[in-house]
Formats: sequence, C-alpha cells, structure tokens
Amino acid sequence: MKKWCLVVLTMCILAGCGVQTQDEERLSDLEFTVLAPENIPEELRNVLEEKKASPFKVTYEDEGYLYICIGYGEQQTSGYSIVVEDLYQTSNAVCVDTELLGPGKGEETAEATTCPYMVLKLQDIDKPVIFK
Repeated sequence: MKKWCLVVLTMCILAGCGVQTQDEERLSDLEFTVLAPENIPEELRNVLEEKKASPFKVTYEDEGYLYICIGYGEQQTSGYSIVVEDLYQTSNAVCVDTELLGPGKGEETAEATTCPYMVLKLQDIDKPVIFK
C-alpha cells in the first residue's frame, strides 16, 4: 500500500511540472541597427562599461526599442570584430546568433587588451530574447 501511495504521489507531482518549449520556426527576419558607442543610451552604456571585461549577454528596453548587447570579454590584441549571423523572431521569442571574428591573416594588430561588444537596436516586439 505504501508503494502505491508513493507512486501516485510521484505521478501527481510530475504531472504538475510542465515544460514550455521554444518554437524554433522562423516567422520573419528582424531589421536592426548596430549602434556606435555614442548612440547607446547612457544608462545602458554604464552597464556595459562594467560588464565588458567578461563575456556577457544583456537586453535593455527603452522608449519602444529593444537593445540586444553581446560582449566577448577581454581579448589580448586589437583586430576583433563581431558579426550578426542571424536575428529573427519566432511565435514566442527573438533569436540572435553572433560570432566573434579574430584578426585576419596578415592584419596588423596592437598588443593591447580589447573588449569587443556589439549593441543592436530594434523595435521592441515584447518577446524574450534567446541567444544562440
């Protein structure tokens, strides 16, 4: 009898747990602008300044816009860049995929610590952001 009660109790607990899946089906690509540092809202710029030494993923909403920020932490030389591989929306999320590119072959670099990051500005569509 005790085993039966334990099985029923376990099933009841597990039945209450749900898993929400993210719909991966692309509805549309999203238009965005890559912001220069001077065009980043001051409050966000201050947050990024504090975080830039370590890798980060930050979103920020302000006045109808969504800012998606991706940083790759400290790099030992100059010459790094970030490319947006994909930015699109599904029925329940905004999906973004970026890649850090190192200096090209033969490219002159300075032996200086850099902290590459990118800020994307787009219309706020009130969906969570998934970083790929």
